[in-house]
Amino acid sequence: METPDLEIQLKTLPSSPGVYQYYDKKGKLLYVGKAKNLKKRVSSYFNKKHDNARTHMLVKKIVTIKHIVVNSETDALLLENNMIKNYQPKYNVMLKDDKSYPWICIKNERFPRVFPTRRLIKDGSEYYGPYTSMKTVHTLLDLIKGLYPLRTCNYDLSKEKIESGKYKVCLEYHLGNCLGPCEDKISAKTYHDNIDAIRDIVKGNFKDSLHRFRSQMKAHAEAMEFEDAQRIKEKIEVLEGYQAKSTVVNPSINNVDVFSIVSDEGYGYVNFLQLSHGAIIRSHTLELKKKLDESDAELLAIGIIEIRQRFNSQSSEIYVPFDLDLGDGIRVTVPKLGDKKRIVELSERNAKYFRMERFKQTKIVDPDRHVNRLMAQMKSDLRLSVEPRHIECFDNSNIQGTNPVAACVVFKDGKPSKKDYRKFNIKTVTGPDDFASMEEVVFRRYRRLLNEDEPLPQLIIVDGGKGQLSSGVKALEALGLRGKIAIIGIAKRLEELFYPGDSIPLYLDKKSETLKVIQQLRNEAHRFGITFHRNQRSKAAINTELETIPGIGEKTVIELLRHFRSVSKVKKASAAALSEVIGPAKAKIIINHYQQSANEN
Repeated sequence: METPDLEIQLKTLPSSPGVYQYYDKKGKLLYVGKAKNLKKRVSSYFNKKHDNARTHMLVKKIVTIKHIVVNSETDALLLENNMIKNYQPKYNVMLKDDKSYPWICIKNERFPRVFPTRRLIKDGSEYYGPYTSMKTVHTLLDLIKGLYPLRTCNYDLSKEKIESGKYKVCLEYHLGNCLGPCEDKISAKTYHDNIDAIRDIVKGNFKDSLHRFRSQMKAHAEAMEFEDAQRIKEKIEVLEGYQAKSTVVNPSINNVDVFSIVSDEGYGYVNFLQLSHGAIIRSHTLELKKKLDESDAELLAIGIIEIRQRFNSQSSEIYVPFDLDLGDGIRVTVPKLGDKKRIVELSERNAKYFRMERFKQTKIVDPDRHVNRLMAQMKSDLRLSVEPRHIECFDNSNIQGTNPVAACVVFKDGKPSKKDYRKFNIKTVTGPDDFASMEEVVFRRYRRLLNEDEPLPQLIIVDGGKGQLSSGVKALEALGLRGKIAIIGIAKRLEELFYPGDSIPLYLDKKSETLKVIQQLRNEAHRFGITFHRNQRSKAAINTELETIPGIGEKTVIELLRHFRSVSKVKKASAAALSEVIGPAKAKIIINHYQQSANEN
């Protein structure tokens, strides 16, 4: 059957909530999306010009549009998420984490075992989780084991087999790790009371267990059974210690999911905290790879649906940092103050830390990916039209108004390219004039690159505020490069970034990768410029003070300065002190020179 053209397909779409799918001419699924109104949402792709290049490319490839109508937007969210996971379309957000997670299993047995597993078997057993790491599972099981001794054997402990004496207690019983149900040393009711308490602990509810243990401790103490009372007291301390580590908010906040997001140019990071009785019982961060420059709201919605499905969350309320429409059945709260606000901020911190760790890891494991991310981030932060793969930074040095020089440092892919560094003696400017000096060196630098047909940078940074920036812009205008190379100025005091023609500076986040690179460029240009300036001043000092003395050569000057450290100390030195370093003949020449100079003055 021949596919109708796009116009007809668009006109026949329903105005209902649902999921739409885009296919190319080969029938390959390109993209899956959800909508409150299918007709309106799908038509918007074809009714406007897209700034994002990937979205523009997607629209060009679409040949066939299919859709599935559902009852509500919540159903659309769930269906969209399942289809993305199953088909992984090229232009959809990519879930970067698809590993299996551990669960705690309470086995469907007469005397249930409690153990960790990654496999869910439909045999009537109960599964709690999944947990974000096996370490968390083992910590919880160690706690449970210390509070409620349970069997670890896999015997069939039916009533008939126990009464027939088929089994004998093992070493675990003698060590106190098991209460011996195999020899009927603990009743099924008492054992199941312990299992009920374990269910509560796994769910994050410690209240009943603490109450039960306190009652037992009191009873033992009243009966003068002090050793048993002490043993129960130690269990209470373990349980309270574990609860104290987990509790971070008001205990009245119960059965709530908390979500937040941080993102950069390429990825979104959705953090999830699950709260039960004021304690965080689960934390997880999901990494999402952007494909079509998705907004934080779109990424957060995808992340929430995926995480709630993955961890089988039944919470009826969620806390998020901004308004979000997740359809009916889920109460979305944006906390404004108090403990609720603080828990959302804690979630945001977790997302930021996760992102920082991923940056560190990709630097080591995948340097290319790190560079690509950094360049995309810098392009966005600095409002550039292209990625700043090649950056040059200029700094002037004319300390005490002498020997004015300038330095140009070069970064490629965010790293110093020291072989490309250049230094300049200021030639056309008299006296300490930073603005004129900046204009001269920028002009000389790019005139040379143009003459030698060398590649130009994508970004120029001048160390200074509006004045130095204006000087750099004038130099680029004289070369016909204005508008072809981006140029900004950085003021030292407040890390303000100035743009040509804009009186209001840009302030970047103090912890942003972009600002760190710019600061590194500025500091490197300053270091390189100062070193060059010191060398020039040293040469000038040698030339004017010592090498002008007839009969004193460069080697003698170096020996004198190495020993006396300065020209003024050479001038004050005695004949004997000079003779020890350069011999009596040359010492006499220097003494006579300075005496003659003194007499003339």
